[in-house]
This record gives sequence, structure tokens and C-alpha cells, in this order.
Amino acid sequence: MLVFSLLFFFPVLEARIQQLQSDIVLDVQHAKVQFVNASKSGRGASSGKSHKNVSGGRTELPKVGQTISKGGGQTGKGGGKDASVYKSRWMEKLIQEKTTKTKKLNLKLGIEDKPVKSRKGKLILPGTAQKNILTKAGKKTASTSKKSKTLKNQEPTAIQADTMAGAPVAAATVPIRKAKGKGKASKEPAPEFSEARDQELAELERKTEAKAQELAEVEKLEWKLNQWAMSASPELVQDNSEARMYEGVQLSVHCYLEACVFCGDIDRAQRLLLTHHRMISRRNLLNIGLYNVMMRVWAKKGSLNQIGRMFILVEEAGLKPNLTSYCAALECMGRTPNCSPKVINRVLRQMKEDGLCVEELFRLCVFRQDERDMVLRAIHTVEPDFQPSINTVLHTYAKYPKLAFSLEELRERFSRQLSMEQASTITIHSVEAMKPVTPHMAKMVNQLPHPPRRIVWPNTEIYYYSFDPNNVDICHCQSLSNLPPSGESLHILAKELGNRVHNKFCIRMKSHNQMVDKLSHIYNEYAELLAKDSQDFDVLPRERWWKLEAEHSSGPSLLGDNTQWPHTVVVELGTYLVDLMVKHMKVNSDILNPANDRKFIPVLYHMYTFRSNKQVGFIKPHPILTQMQQDAMETTLTFDSYVMPMLCPPVPWTSAKFGAYLLTPTKMMRTVVGANQHEILLEKCQDADLHAVLDSLNQLGNAAWRINQPLLDIIISVFNDKGNEKLDIPPPNSEAPKILRYSQQDLATYSSAEKAHLKRELVKAKKKCSEMHSLRMDALYKLSIANHMRDEVFWFPHNMDFRGRTYPCPPYFNHLGSDVTRAILVFAEGKPLGPGGLKWLKIHLVNLTGLKKRSSLAGRLEYANTIMDDILDSADNPLNGKKWWQNADEPWQALACCMEIANAVRSPDPTHFISHFPVHQDGSCNGLQHYAALGRDVIGATSVNLIPCEVPQDVYSGVAQQVEEFRARDSEKGLKIAQVLEGFISRKVVKQTVMTVVYGVTRYGGRLQIEKRLKEVDDFPKEYVWDASHYLVQQVFSSLKEMFTGTREIQDWLTESARLIAKSGNTVEWVTPLGLPIIQPYHRTRTNCFLFSVHRKPDTVKQKNAFPPNFIHSLDSTHMMLTALYCYSAGLTFVSVHDCFWTHALTVDTMNKVCREQFVALHSQPILQELSNFLLQKYCSGLS
Repeated sequence: MLVFSLLFFFPVLEARIQQLQSDIVLDVQHAKVQFVNASKSGRGASSGKSHKNVSGGRTELPKVGQTISKGGGQTGKGGGKDASVYKSRWMEKLIQEKTTKTKKLNLKLGIEDKPVKSRKGKLILPGTAQKNILTKAGKKTASTSKKSKTLKNQEPTAIQADTMAGAPVAAATVPIRKAKGKGKASKEPAPEFSEARDQELAELERKTEAKAQELAEVEKLEWKLNQWAMSASPELVQDNSEARMYEGVQLSVHCYLEACVFCGDIDRAQRLLLTHHRMISRRNLLNIGLYNVMMRVWAKKGSLNQIGRMFILVEEAGLKPNLTSYCAALECMGRTPNCSPKVINRVLRQMKEDGLCVEELFRLCVFRQDERDMVLRAIHTVEPDFQPSINTVLHTYAKYPKLAFSLEELRERFSRQLSMEQASTITIHSVEAMKPVTPHMAKMVNQLPHPPRRIVWPNTEIYYYSFDPNNVDICHCQSLSNLPPSGESLHILAKELGNRVHNKFCIRMKSHNQMVDKLSHIYNEYAELLAKDSQDFDVLPRERWWKLEAEHSSGPSLLGDNTQWPHTVVVELGTYLVDLMVKHMKVNSDILNPANDRKFIPVLYHMYTFRSNKQVGFIKPHPILTQMQQDAMETTLTFDSYVMPMLCPPVPWTSAKFGAYLLTPTKMMRTVVGANQHEILLEKCQDADLHAVLDSLNQLGNAAWRINQPLLDIIISVFNDKGNEKLDIPPPNSEAPKILRYSQQDLATYSSAEKAHLKRELVKAKKKCSEMHSLRMDALYKLSIANHMRDEVFWFPHNMDFRGRTYPCPPYFNHLGSDVTRAILVFAEGKPLGPGGLKWLKIHLVNLTGLKKRSSLAGRLEYANTIMDDILDSADNPLNGKKWWQNADEPWQALACCMEIANAVRSPDPTHFISHFPVHQDGSCNGLQHYAALGRDVIGATSVNLIPCEVPQDVYSGVAQQVEEFRARDSEKGLKIAQVLEGFISRKVVKQTVMTVVYGVTRYGGRLQIEKRLKEVDDFPKEYVWDASHYLVQQVFSSLKEMFTGTREIQDWLTESARLIAKSGNTVEWVTPLGLPIIQPYHRTRTNCFLFSVHRKPDTVKQKNAFPPNFIHSLDSTHMMLTALYCYSAGLTFVSVHDCFWTHALTVDTMNKVCREQFVALHSQPILQELSNFLLQKYCSGLS
């Protein structure tokens, strides 16, 4: 599949590159064009023959009235889309002025500007014609010199191309000095006229030089305007110079070259690079990284000549070789037998002159296969005693906690995980397979459409997985089976397919670069840090891995340097794969109804729909396929390997580019499509600045999990028994409302109002069916993965978003999921409850019910003791008993807690009962806590439990109470809506708005939230919903303003600061107290799904509205990371769901202490003052 996809990847990407540049240059690929240097002596050269290009065609010349741009692109009438740019008033004026000046200059120089015949009788066009020029000696010269004749039928060198392209003035307009031609000499003038003729010629020469200089200035101005016109194109504008390699054409060319090299098509890669290099307009788009790709290729082949040519091209392009360039040169010399030490010394000397150090070469360069050894061999030729230094500065900590696995077990788990990632996909049993398979289901499974074994491509044939029938077809097994009946956006489907191909490409690249063996060796030694039967270490996982990698520096680098494929290329590749599915996957039309005529029909078809007034392409399954899939009830599911939890502890994050999975490419910071500023910021960071962030991610990822098997079995039984919407178990698609079909005859009998009603009902039914299918498939994936892992211990690698909020990498099944997924996850490590563990289990159960929000911890414990009968009944008879647990806010987690409490109280000694159950400690409106601490707001801090109180404070109930006071006051004044709302203002109505106000919700958004809550109240009159929501949102905002005096002031300051920053053309940026750089990725872009668009400017509205909530999120994540680090140093198992912290019941008190201490330590810093200083220095330092 990878080769199949990459072979298509070439024409897709090549077409994209050519499309991007077709507006700028006349694309004559591989044309053999003669270039002649315009010498000071006035000698020109022009061949009378037109040179053929590689394909045998002739290069087209511009027609009369057209001009040729710097890159060779024609403009003028019919010039295409970009002709309008060059037809601007200024450009026409310049062209007209240049033409006039050229004609005048030609007349004074005696040049015949019309076609003439050469000696061989062939016509030569104006501007390249053989010109008769009267020199000072009175001789007539031909334009073809001896030197120019040697260029005939010869491809120009890159240096000649650069010289010619860099000369804006044509040879005919170069000031003419003394020249000696081969033509016949004219008669000598009479002696008496000699002195006068000399003066006349000197005056003419002076005027000629002046005119030529003036014309050169016009040419220069025209060139600048051309550059301005190109830079104004949205395809070429870039955010900043540092982001060039990530943008547009450069990124496309880079990944295209890498794909060519990976597939062994070196000639194609070389041709592409030379094509871009030979044309100035294209050459300006190249960077040193593109030349380095080919340098590494020639270094592998040991071709010093090609390496030398590449360095010449780099110099011609005005670029400076970097460490990778010199690394390739030294590698090539290391592969060359008997390479001269003088040559190696020359390279090392040039590196030193460029300010580069040999030590940096081994520290910063990424090596593949044996590249490092070859570089070291070359250096040892001239410096036999040289050895790269290894910086082993490590910090000493308390001994790192061990896992409950032996070293051999961890190594065996690593091997299984490695095999799964190398396969890229994994097939597991569906929980629906537990139902009995009927003959009809088996028949439908056999008749499901399969992809063709052979697909005919233009100019080639690809046999689609015909050599390995066991190989999983990612197009069919994953995309087709996951397609909902209502269809899927073409863009989303194409992106998923393209990303799968890219992931497989990266994994194959790592295997090709011989990285897997080195990874296995290092991981096997790293496992000693975690294994229970190995020695103790006083270093963190990041430091241990980094030390092992430094000790095993020989061979390839573990950090790959593969370029991320551009989003547009990924989408185009996926689009083509979708197109293959649409064209080639067919079934018989009579497969379900034999009465129909038999013919092959596609199982997928393309349609269009509108989303937010935009036309969107959709891929929709044929109803026959949908019915077959429902009847077949597939017994297996196929997932990408990264969807599954890891079978071994993740690779520790050692940098922003390396960590988490073994082979699957993963970014430390999740990206928004088209945003790359955060990558640049992370690259600029010093390693030490990110250590705390990396270590916290590693601690979260090292928490081991297992499945709560008894609870999973109960949930699966409910799932296969038509589900239960009250318990958040979605019913199957068979329970969806039937979509009624009406014939034209039936519709003719209905009135217009009845037809409108039927249409509304049809839309509602389709929407309900689509929602039910999505929810059902989501639950199916989660439960099937959980069932597959039921006997395993597993881990969730973590990364973060641009604000620093952490997330597990597996997307479907993780502890950030719904109540169902959280309930079936428990810690793999068990700890005894101890003296206070059972108490915390009971308090946690009451918290899950949503009751006793205003009660103290002692009151909640007392309530739990009074309902022990219900707790035990729920644990013993969850589906047939009193079902007390089903009324909880989080029913499945409550049931799991009931079962844990029952097991504990029935044990001989509850204090010694080994509990794996995670106990949660949730923040009290965490955003308001941070605002209250920032503003030193005592009243606000009291309402969110930052100040000790006898009973826990509930800010939502407090706001509801204050809003009720406002309502009662307005009701007494006779306000109608206040009177209607009597008895309907509750904690639930205002909670969501209070919670999200701190995160930047507007009054409009708050009104929609309250409107939704009021619609859920059965007794509230629906005709007053809009007026009531409008009234309540005003009262909620007023109440919060009174309760949190400093919050609104801080929000207003942050919002206004962001508005001014965005208005100045910058994006808002700041650094967290842990040193993590953050930048908001909100831009206004001119973009198209299949076109590169790098022209961006900050979206002022989003920048200013998002700054307050994002800043608070970054503080929240900082507090969580600090808590994680200190909990692990105390030997606690710790995981988090943003502001909700989890640990064992035994260690809840310790975690609470650490949490409070780190919150105080965080807000003891002058956070707002430091932010103000940063913003002033960042955005105002250049202002006078």
C-alpha cells in the first residue's frame, strides 16, 4: 500500500508544485537554452538555431505585444490569470517608456531593429538579430563571436544561467565600447575629419552610456515591481523568514524530494531541483534544506564530484551551507577510499570560517544508517584523536518509583508494541461479535464489497495488495466500514486516508534508516529504570533515556528528520484514494432484491451539500451498502496502531520532537492546520526551559492502567441489549426512527403546509439517525478496545495543545472520555486503603451522585454511611436490584465505586484491602480560582474555596441565589419576565454560564446556554424562553461582577491588550511560569481546500476574545504539571483530567496537600506583572 500510495504521491505533488509556479514563470522544463554573457566589449552571441528541449519540442517564443517576465513567464494579451497584475497602470507605463527609450537608443547606435538574415540565410528575431554596429574604427561587426560559437548545441551551465538571468539589460542595450569584429573594415575617414569624428563619437558614447544607465534604472524598477507583484500573491507571502521551510512550495518540494529518494527515483529528484535552480523566480523559493536532500543522496553514493556541484549550486543561489551540508560532504569523503586529507582539511577550515563547530555537527545533525560513522572516519583521517564530547550533566533526585513488572516482562511488552506499530494497523474483535451469528449475517459478510485486486493507472499498473492477501487494506477495512449512512465530508475522509499513508511512510523510513535496532537496544536498557527487579536510579526518565542515547551515539539518530507532508498534499493524496474507492468498488444491484435488474453499481457516490453557506463535497454510501453492513454486523474492527493504548511504557519525551510512541510520528504540541508558529518557538527554546514540561508529560504517560472487567461485562451486556440512553449507552441503528418515503402521487394529495411538515419531520428523522449512528459507533469502538485490552496492562502516552493542556494520545479510549470509559479504567498498581482510604471512597461516591454539594466532607461521609444498603444492593444486583446508582450524575462511575466499597467492607481488614480504584479531587470552578488569586479578590476567593470555610462553598449555588434576589426585586417592581421566572432559577440553569464566563463566553453565548437549560424544564412556559434567557444572562453577568470584582478588570485588560497586538499585525504570545512558549494560532487566511495559502494576518476578534481563557488555561496546566512533578517525587500515582486530579484512596490527603502548596507557590509569583513586562518588551520595545 505504501509503494502504491507513494507512486501516486509523485504526480500529485509534482502537479501541485507546477500549478503554484505556472502563474509566475513560463514553465519550459529541461529546455536547452543558450545563454551568452554580455561582455563589456560589446560582443554578443546569438545562435541562428532554436534549441530543442528534452522532449523534442521547441521552446515557444513570446508573440508580438507580449513581454517576458524575469522567470520567463509571458504576459500580455491572453496571458492568463496573472496578466491583470502585469497590466497595471504603472507596469504599462514602464513598458511603454522602456520601449520608447530602446528605440531611440537603437537609432543613435545605428542598430537595425528588424529581422535580418544571417550568413546561413536564417531569420533572426528582433533583439536577437545580427546587428550592424558602426564602431569608433568604423568597422561592421557580427553578433556572433568565436567564444559564442562554442556554446552551440550545448546545455548552459548553472553559472551561465545565473549570470544571464541576473543581468536585467539585454545584450543589445549594453553600452558599446571598442569592439573588434570579423566583418570587413570600412574605409578610413579623411584626416581632416578625424578629430571632429573622434569628438562626435565621444559625445555619442557619453550619451549612449547615459541612456543605457537610465534604461538600467527603469529595468531595475520594473524588476522591483515584478517582485512586489509576486510577493502580493497569496501563494508567496509568508509570515516571517524563519518559517520559510514550513511554507508552501518549499515544504512541498522538500517532501517530494524525500519521497523520490525513498523510492529510489534519484533522477527525478535531481531534475526537479535543477529545474527550480535554473530559473531565478523558482530559485528564490529554494532553501539550503532542499539542496541538502540531494547532497545526502550523493554522499551515500560516495560521489565527490556531485557533492562539489551541489556546493556550487548553493553558492549560485546565494545560500550558505549549514551543518547538514558539511556533514554530507564529510560523509562522502569518509566513503571515498584514499580521500585526500587536504580536501577534508579544506572542508573543516571552511566550516570554521562559517562559524560552525565540528562538535555541533555531532550534537545537532540527524544521522541515518551509518552516516555518523562515515563522518567520524573522515575526521579521523586528519585528526586521529578526535572524539565527540558527550554532555552528561544530570540532576540527582530521590530514587525513581518502580513498576510492578520484571525487566523481562517489560522487554517482552516492548517487542509486542514494536510489532504492532510496524504493522501500522491492528484488527480486533467487535463486542457485537458476542451476539450469535445468523446465516443471513454470514451471507452478508461474504457479499460485502471488496477493493479490486488490480487497478490500472495512467502509464502504470499497480496490483492492489495482491502479493499479500493477509495485508489489511486501509482504504476498505477502515474508511468504508466507518462511513456513516449520512456520509462523510470528502475533506475529512481524504485527510484521514492521507494521514494513514503518511504515518506508514514515516514508519517505513525509520526501518529503512536502521533506527529500529538501535531503538530496541536503548529501550531494553531504559527498562531497567522501571523494572522492579533492577537497580534503583536517581534520575528521571528523560535523563536516563538521554544518557543512554549519548552512550550509544554510533549509528542512526533516533530523532527522524522526515519533513511533515503539507496538509494540501495529504488531502489530495487521500482524495485520489477516495476516488479509487468510488470508481472501482461496486456490487450487484440485485444483491438484496433478486427482482431488480442485475448490474454493477458503485457502493459510494459523491454529492454536495451546504455547511454554513459553503458548498461541501460529501462521500455517501449507497443504501444497499448501508443495509448490507447493518445485516452483516462485522465481527472485527481495524484500527491504526496509534489508536490503541501502548503495551509498554511510552518513550520519554526528550525534546519537542521525540517521545511517546516507538515509531509512530507524534508531536509534543498538537497543531492547528496551517499554524506553525509554535513549532518555531519550541525550536528556539533552550533545552533546559522545557525540562519541567517534558518531565510532567512523562510522569502522566508512565501511569499504568488496566480494565475493570466485571463492570465492562455489565456495560457490554446493556450495549448488546438495545442500549440505554439514560445510562449513556446508545441504542443500535435498528432502533432509529424510520425515514418515510413518499411517492410523487402521494405528495400530490398533500397541501403546502402538510408538505412543509413532512419535510421538517424527514430532516429531523435523518438527523436523529445520523446522531444515533455516530454515538453507537463511538461506543462500539471504546468498548471493543476495552474488551481487547481486558487482560492487559497498558499506558496512555500524553501530549499537549498549544495552551499546555495535556491529553492522552489515543483518541477513542482514554480517561478523558465519558462516564462509561472512566468507569472501566482502574490503576494497574494497587495500594492498600490504609486508615483513611475507605472514607475517601465513600466521599468520592457521594461526589459522583451530585448530591450534598453544600455539605462538608464529614456530612458527605455520614450520608454515605446511611445509604450503605443501597450501595451494597447496587454492587450485588446492578441491573435487577433497586438500581439506586442509576440516579447518580455519573452512574457508571458510581456503580464502579459501589462495587469497590462492597469489596472493601467485606474484606477481613479494609485497611489492608488492595484498591486499584482512582479517587478524584475536582477543582471548584478552577478558572475563577485563578482569577481570584490573580486579583487577590477575597470575596471571590471565598466563594471558590480558596479560603478555609466550615462547609465547602458552591459558587454556582451562590450565583443562583444572588440572581434570585435580583429577580425578586424586579418582580416587586412589576417586571413581567421576572414574575414568570419565579421558582425556575436553579443551580443547574446558571451553572454552565458561570463556568464558561471565565473562559470568555459572551452574553450571546451565555443566553444560548441558559435557553437550552430552560427548554429542559418541562413546566416552564416555552413562549417566554427567549425573554427569560435574555434577562437571566444579564443578571448572571451582573452577579459575577459583584462577586468577583477583580475578574472583569483582568479580563478587560487582557482583551484590550490582545486587540492592540492583533491590530498591529502580530499574534498574541506569552510564556508560562514553567517556561513553555505559547502563541495563539488564530489567523484570517485566504485558503482553499486544495490550494496552498500562506497569506495570513491575525484574526483580531479571535485573538482578543481567546486571550483571557487561553491565558487561564495555561496557568491551569502549569499548576497541574507542578502537582504531577511533586506527586511523583513523593511516590504517588497521579493522573489528571485538566483540573480534576486522580490518585489512590490511600494518597488523597498527600495529593491535596501538594495541590494546595503548588497553587500558592504559583500565585506567589508576580504573574500579571511578568506578563505585562513580556508584552511591553515583545511588542513595544521598538516604539519611540
